[in-house]
Amino acid sequence: MSDSRRLLCFGYGYSARELSRRLAQDGWDVWGTTRKPGKADEIRTDGVTPLITGSDDISAAISSATHLLISAGPDEAGDPTLNAFGAQISDRASDFEWIGYLSTTGVYGDHGGGWVDEATPRNPTTRRGLWRLAAEDAWLALWREHGAPVHLFRLAGIYGPGRGPFSKVRAGTARRIIKEGQVFSRTHVSDIASVLEASIAKPNPGAAYNVCDDDPAPPQDVIAHAAELLGVPVPPATPIEEAEMTPMARSFYAESKRVSNKRIKDELGVTLAYPSYRDGLRSLLESGE
Repeated sequence: MSDSRRLLCFGYGYSARELSRRLAQDGWDVWGTTRKPGKADEIRTDGVTPLITGSDDISAAISSATHLLISAGPDEAGDPTLNAFGAQISDRASDFEWIGYLSTTGVYGDHGGGWVDEATPRNPTTRRGLWRLAAEDAWLALWREHGAPVHLFRLAGIYGPGRGPFSKVRAGTARRIIKEGQVFSRTHVSDIASVLEASIAKPNPGAAYNVCDDDPAPPQDVIAHAAELLGVPVPPATPIEEAEMTPMARSFYAESKRVSNKRIKDELGVTLAYPSYRDGLRSLLESGE
């Protein structure tokens, strides 16, 4: 490993920020890209150097980075990082020590509440899932054709500080939408960062990892537990047929599955800080969420 470790994050979102702050505290040089110049000061407070999308500074950072994290999501035009910088990344593919691509468990599609693992064929049914599948394939092609040390991380539903259910439960706006048999897997943002750190310490190019907790559960159970922790009435149940939802919100209910996290434990040796949403919600509440 290089004496100087330099991480470049394409997209400085919720999960990328959690990892970046940890690595910056450990002495890494970390850059984070953003489309919003006004976000630069916030990024600096994390000990991270902000790079504004479209600036020449990003190309310079690619030339000296030892590690890449891609959290910017794809759209109908494809993966934005590869579209803008794929050629430059390919040119120094073997110089990188680790490349992590943050994907989603949505690539597995609907399994009627059944279990999936990394060997399960990908079969997304949503538009966003199809975009993710194409992006995964594009990054894996960089590994197969150029030797780039690409790793895929398929994240379940993310929660953590600032992204818990408590504010909506307190405000009386939380909804317990019921769809028979519906179940989701989740992951605390702190555990995402731990998995990424473990992979950086033990690279396995071409590997895919599911990142989720041990306790897939119906979404209404999570809301009910949050209300119980707060000591307020559990929000009433609303059948999905009667619920007013945005197309994006409704798309989350189009697929149901339980996601196995066995590989992150067996291969990377990860011990989850929050193995259940119950642990995660309790921690959020204790920290003042």
